[in-house]
Amino acid sequence: MSETWTIRKVLTWTTQHFEKRQVDSPRLTAEVLLAHVLKVGRVRLYVDLDRPLSKEELATFRGLIERRMAGEPTQYLTGVKEFYNRPFKVDARVLIPRPETELLVEAALRALPRDAPSRALDVCTGSGCIAISLAAERPQASVLATDLSPDACALARENAEALGVGARVTILQGDLFAPVPEDARFPLIVSNPPYIASGEIPGLSAEVRREPNLALDGGQDGLSLVRRVIEGARRWLLPGGLLAMEIGETQGSAVQALLQAAGYVDARVEKDLERRDRLAFGTQPAATGPQP
Repeated sequence: MSETWTIRKVLTWTTQHFEKRQVDSPRLTAEVLLAHVLKVGRVRLYVDLDRPLSKEELATFRGLIERRMAGEPTQYLTGVKEFYNRPFKVDARVLIPRPETELLVEAALRALPRDAPSRALDVCTGSGCIAISLAAERPQASVLATDLSPDACALARENAEALGVGARVTILQGDLFAPVPEDARFPLIVSNPPYIASGEIPGLSAEVRREPNLALDGGQDGLSLVRRVIEGARRWLLPGGLLAMEIGETQGSAVQALLQAAGYVDARVEKDLERRDRLAFGTQPAATGPQP
Protein backbone atom coordinates (compact mmCIF):
# COMPACT_ATOMS: atom_id res chain seq x y z
CA MET A 1 0.00 0.00 0.00
CA SER A 2 1.47 3.33 -1.03
CA GLU A 3 2.17 5.93 1.66
CA THR A 4 -0.16 8.93 1.92
CA TRP A 5 1.65 12.26 1.85
CA THR A 6 -0.45 15.03 3.35
CA ILE A 7 0.46 18.71 3.35
CA ARG A 8 1.45 18.37 7.01
CA LYS A 9 3.73 15.43 6.36
CA VAL A 10 5.28 16.94 3.24
CA LEU A 11 6.04 20.23 5.03
CA THR A 12 7.59 18.44 8.01
CA TRP A 13 9.79 16.20 5.85
CA THR A 14 10.89 19.01 3.52
CA THR A 15 11.68 21.39 6.36
CA GLN A 16 13.92 18.78 8.02
CA HIS A 17 15.55 17.98 4.68
CA PHE A 18 16.31 21.65 4.05
CA GLU A 19 17.61 22.09 7.61
CA LYS A 20 20.09 19.25 7.14
CA ARG A 21 21.32 20.78 3.90
CA GLN A 22 21.46 24.27 5.47
CA VAL A 23 19.00 25.87 3.09
CA ASP A 24 18.06 29.38 4.24
CA SER A 25 14.66 29.67 5.96
CA PRO A 26 13.88 25.96 5.60
CA ARG A 27 10.24 26.05 6.78
CA LEU A 28 9.38 29.18 4.82
CA THR A 29 11.04 27.80 1.69
CA ALA A 30 9.08 24.55 1.99
CA GLU A 31 5.82 26.47 2.40
CA VAL A 32 6.49 28.82 -0.52
CA LEU A 33 7.36 25.98 -2.89
CA LEU A 34 4.42 23.81 -1.86
CA ALA A 35 1.97 26.72 -2.09
CA HIS A 36 3.31 27.38 -5.58
CA VAL A 37 2.77 23.76 -6.64
CA LEU A 38 -0.76 23.68 -5.21
CA LYS A 39 -1.56 27.19 -6.54
CA VAL A 40 -2.76 28.44 -3.16
CA GLY A 41 -1.61 31.00 -0.59
CA ARG A 42 0.59 29.85 2.28
CA VAL A 43 -2.25 30.35 4.78
CA ARG A 44 -4.33 27.81 2.86
CA LEU A 45 -1.73 25.15 3.57
CA TYR A 46 -2.57 25.35 7.27
CA VAL A 47 -6.30 25.19 6.61
CA ASP A 48 -5.78 21.99 4.62
CA LEU A 49 -2.95 20.32 6.57
CA ASP A 50 -4.50 16.86 6.24
CA ARG A 51 -5.15 17.12 2.49
CA PRO A 52 -3.24 14.40 0.60
CA LEU A 53 -1.14 15.31 -2.41
CA SER A 54 -1.69 13.63 -5.74
CA LYS A 55 1.12 11.74 -7.46
CA GLU A 56 1.45 14.59 -9.96
CA GLU A 57 1.67 17.23 -7.22
CA LEU A 58 4.29 15.20 -5.35
CA ALA A 59 6.34 14.73 -8.51
CA THR A 60 6.26 18.46 -9.28
CA PHE A 61 7.17 19.32 -5.69
CA ARG A 62 10.06 16.83 -5.64
CA GLY A 63 11.40 18.44 -8.81
CA LEU A 64 11.40 21.87 -7.15
CA ILE A 65 13.13 20.46 -4.05
CA GLU A 66 15.91 19.01 -6.22
CA ARG A 67 16.39 22.30 -8.06
CA ARG A 68 16.45 24.23 -4.77
CA MET A 69 19.03 21.82 -3.36
CA ALA A 70 21.14 22.44 -6.46
CA GLY A 71 21.30 26.13 -5.57
CA GLU A 72 18.50 27.56 -7.68
CA PRO A 73 16.89 30.49 -5.81
CA THR A 74 13.36 29.97 -4.51
CA GLN A 75 12.18 33.09 -6.35
CA TYR A 76 13.34 31.72 -9.70
CA LEU A 77 11.51 28.47 -8.97
CA THR A 78 8.22 30.23 -8.26
CA GLY A 79 8.83 33.00 -10.81
CA VAL A 80 7.70 35.75 -8.47
CA LYS A 81 9.06 38.03 -5.72
CA GLU A 82 6.96 40.37 -3.61
CA PHE A 83 8.43 43.86 -3.54
CA TYR A 84 6.79 46.90 -2.02
CA ASN A 85 3.54 44.92 -1.71
CA ARG A 86 3.43 43.97 -5.38
CA PRO A 87 4.23 40.68 -7.14
CA PHE A 88 7.13 41.07 -9.56
CA LYS A 89 7.95 38.44 -12.12
CA VAL A 90 11.57 37.32 -11.72
CA ASP A 91 13.75 34.76 -13.43
CA ALA A 92 17.41 34.19 -14.26
CA ARG A 93 17.44 37.34 -16.42
CA VAL A 94 17.39 39.67 -13.41
CA LEU A 95 18.62 40.23 -9.89
CA ILE A 96 16.06 39.17 -7.27
CA PRO A 97 14.71 42.31 -5.52
CA ARG A 98 15.89 42.59 -1.91
CA PRO A 99 13.99 43.98 1.09
CA GLU A 100 16.76 46.57 1.60
CA THR A 101 15.93 48.07 -1.78
CA GLU A 102 12.46 48.92 -0.48
CA LEU A 103 14.23 51.48 1.73
CA LEU A 104 15.57 53.12 -1.43
CA VAL A 105 12.03 53.29 -2.82
CA GLU A 106 10.77 54.86 0.42
CA ALA A 107 13.51 57.50 0.33
CA ALA A 108 12.88 58.23 -3.35
CA LEU A 109 9.14 58.61 -2.79
CA ARG A 110 9.81 61.39 -0.31
CA ALA A 111 11.35 63.35 -3.19
CA LEU A 112 8.30 62.97 -5.45
CA PRO A 113 5.08 64.96 -4.92
CA ARG A 114 1.96 62.92 -4.20
CA ASP A 115 -0.52 64.98 -6.18
CA ALA A 116 1.44 66.69 -8.92
CA PRO A 117 3.19 65.57 -12.12
CA SER A 118 6.81 64.56 -11.62
CA ARG A 119 9.60 62.64 -13.31
CA ALA A 120 12.29 60.22 -12.22
CA LEU A 121 15.13 58.24 -13.78
CA ASP A 122 16.04 54.74 -12.61
CA VAL A 123 19.47 53.54 -13.74
CA CYS A 124 20.26 49.78 -13.69
CA THR A 125 16.56 48.94 -13.38
CA GLY A 126 16.79 45.12 -13.57
CA SER A 127 13.31 43.73 -12.92
CA GLY A 128 11.98 47.28 -12.88
CA CYS A 129 11.03 47.00 -9.21
CA ILE A 130 12.16 50.52 -8.27
CA ALA A 131 10.82 52.36 -11.31
CA ILE A 132 7.50 50.51 -11.23
CA SER A 133 7.05 51.00 -7.48
CA LEU A 134 7.64 54.75 -7.85
CA ALA A 135 5.10 55.01 -10.66
CA ALA A 136 2.56 52.88 -8.80
CA GLU A 137 2.87 54.94 -5.63
CA ARG A 138 2.83 58.30 -7.45
CA PRO A 139 0.01 58.15 -10.03
CA GLN A 140 1.10 61.40 -11.73
CA ALA A 141 4.76 60.44 -12.04
CA SER A 142 6.45 59.25 -15.21
CA VAL A 143 9.60 57.18 -14.85
CA LEU A 144 12.36 56.48 -17.35
CA ALA A 145 14.42 53.36 -16.61
CA THR A 146 17.57 52.02 -18.24
CA ASP A 147 19.50 48.76 -18.14
CA LEU A 148 22.41 47.37 -20.13
CA SER A 149 20.79 43.93 -20.41
CA PRO A 150 18.20 43.52 -23.18
CA ASP A 151 16.79 40.53 -21.28
CA ALA A 152 16.32 42.59 -18.12
CA CYS A 153 14.62 45.35 -20.12
CA ALA A 154 12.20 42.85 -21.62
CA LEU A 155 11.25 41.51 -18.20
CA ALA A 156 10.94 45.01 -16.72
CA ARG A 157 8.50 45.92 -19.50
CA GLU A 158 6.47 42.78 -18.71
CA ASN A 159 6.31 43.81 -15.06
CA ALA A 160 5.32 47.38 -15.87
CA GLU A 161 2.44 46.18 -18.03
CA ALA A 162 1.33 43.51 -15.56
CA LEU A 163 1.31 45.98 -12.68
CA GLY A 164 -0.64 48.61 -14.58
CA VAL A 165 1.97 51.32 -15.08
CA GLY A 166 3.17 50.49 -18.58
CA ALA A 167 1.97 53.86 -19.89
CA ARG A 168 4.09 55.79 -17.41
CA VAL A 169 7.24 53.66 -17.17
CA THR A 170 9.56 53.73 -20.18
CA ILE A 171 12.32 51.11 -20.28
CA LEU A 172 15.33 51.85 -22.50
CA GLN A 173 18.21 49.46 -23.16
CA GLY A 174 21.72 50.85 -22.91
CA ASP A 175 24.70 51.62 -20.70
CA LEU A 176 23.64 53.76 -17.71
CA PHE A 177 22.71 57.22 -19.07
CA ALA A 178 23.48 56.49 -22.74
CA PRO A 179 19.83 55.91 -23.78
CA VAL A 180 18.51 59.00 -21.97
CA PRO A 181 17.22 61.71 -24.35
CA GLU A 182 19.61 64.66 -24.63
CA ASP A 183 17.09 67.21 -23.40
CA ALA A 184 15.76 65.20 -20.44
CA ARG A 185 16.25 66.50 -16.89
CA PHE A 186 15.02 64.96 -13.66
CA PRO A 187 14.36 66.07 -10.09
CA LEU A 188 15.18 62.52 -8.97
CA ILE A 189 17.63 59.86 -10.13
CA VAL A 190 17.66 56.49 -8.37
CA SER A 191 20.00 53.56 -8.87
CA ASN A 192 20.78 50.16 -7.42
CA PRO A 193 23.96 49.49 -9.41
CA PRO A 194 26.18 46.41 -9.12
CA TYR A 195 28.38 47.02 -6.07
CA ILE A 196 30.05 43.71 -5.20
CA ALA A 197 33.81 43.55 -5.74
CA SER A 198 34.73 41.08 -8.51
CA GLY A 199 36.96 39.05 -6.21
CA GLU A 200 34.14 38.51 -3.71
CA ILE A 201 31.70 36.96 -6.18
CA PRO A 202 33.15 33.39 -6.11
CA GLY A 203 32.61 33.38 -2.33
CA LEU A 204 28.93 34.26 -2.52
CA SER A 205 26.25 31.65 -1.86
CA ALA A 206 25.30 29.28 -4.65
CA GLU A 207 21.90 31.00 -4.84
CA VAL A 208 23.36 34.49 -5.35
CA ARG A 209 25.83 33.18 -7.93
CA ARG A 210 22.83 32.01 -9.97
CA GLU A 211 21.83 35.66 -10.42
CA PRO A 212 23.19 37.60 -13.42
CA ASN A 213 26.85 38.48 -12.98
CA LEU A 214 26.15 41.72 -14.82
CA ALA A 215 23.87 42.76 -11.94
CA LEU A 216 26.39 41.82 -9.24
CA ASP A 217 29.90 42.69 -10.42
CA GLY A 218 30.95 46.20 -9.42
CA GLY A 219 34.54 45.85 -10.60
CA GLN A 220 37.76 45.45 -8.66
CA ASP A 221 36.69 47.54 -5.65
CA GLY A 222 32.93 47.23 -6.13
CA LEU A 223 32.62 50.92 -6.97
CA SER A 224 33.14 51.00 -10.75
CA LEU A 225 29.45 51.47 -11.58
CA VAL A 226 28.81 53.55 -8.46
CA ARG A 227 31.45 56.06 -9.59
CA ARG A 228 29.97 56.27 -13.08
CA VAL A 229 26.46 56.83 -11.76
CA ILE A 230 27.65 59.53 -9.37
CA GLU A 231 29.65 61.32 -12.04
CA GLY A 232 27.07 60.90 -14.79
CA ALA A 233 23.97 61.86 -12.85
CA ARG A 234 24.95 65.51 -12.50
CA ARG A 235 24.46 65.95 -16.26
CA TRP A 236 20.80 64.89 -15.93
CA LEU A 237 19.68 66.28 -12.56
CA LEU A 238 17.74 69.50 -12.27
CA PRO A 239 19.12 72.12 -9.87
CA GLY A 240 18.27 70.91 -6.37
CA GLY A 241 17.57 67.40 -7.72
CA LEU A 242 18.35 64.30 -5.69
CA LEU A 243 20.54 61.30 -6.50
CA ALA A 244 19.58 58.29 -4.34
CA MET A 245 21.56 55.04 -4.51
CA GLU A 246 21.84 51.66 -2.85
CA ILE A 247 25.39 50.76 -1.84
CA GLY A 248 27.32 47.98 -0.11
CA GLU A 249 27.53 47.91 3.67
CA THR A 250 31.26 48.71 3.73
CA GLN A 251 31.15 51.48 1.13
CA GLY A 252 29.55 54.34 3.04
CA SER A 253 32.55 56.58 3.65
CA ALA A 254 34.02 55.95 0.19
CA VAL A 255 30.74 56.76 -1.56
CA GLN A 256 30.16 59.87 0.53
CA ALA A 257 33.63 61.08 -0.49
CA LEU A 258 32.85 60.35 -4.15
CA LEU A 259 29.64 62.38 -3.92
CA GLN A 260 31.44 65.30 -2.35
CA ALA A 261 34.26 65.16 -4.89
CA ALA A 262 31.71 65.18 -7.74
CA GLY A 263 30.22 68.43 -6.44
CA TYR A 264 27.02 67.27 -4.76
CA VAL A 265 25.80 69.08 -1.68
CA ASP A 266 24.29 67.39 1.39
CA ALA A 267 26.15 64.16 0.57
CA ARG A 268 25.10 61.62 3.16
CA VAL A 269 24.77 57.91 3.90
CA GLU A 270 21.89 56.18 5.70
CA LYS A 271 21.80 52.75 7.33
CA ASP A 272 19.40 49.85 6.77
CA LEU A 273 17.33 48.17 9.46
CA GLU A 274 20.36 46.16 10.58
CA ARG A 275 22.36 49.38 11.07
CA ARG A 276 24.58 48.82 8.05
CA ASP A 277 25.42 51.48 5.50
CA ARG A 278 22.95 50.96 2.65
CA LEU A 279 21.77 54.19 1.02
CA ALA A 280 23.71 57.18 -0.31
CA PHE A 281 22.33 60.57 -1.30
CA GLY A 282 23.62 63.65 -3.01
CA THR A 283 21.84 66.84 -4.04
CA GLN A 284 22.54 68.79 -7.22
CA PRO A 285 23.60 72.34 -6.29
CA ALA A 286 20.78 74.86 -6.80
CA ALA A 287 23.06 76.86 -9.09
CA THR A 288 25.10 74.71 -11.46
CA GLY A 289 26.87 77.47 -13.38
CA PRO A 290 30.21 79.13 -12.54
CA GLN A 291 30.19 80.82 -9.16
CA PRO A 292 31.64 84.34 -8.61
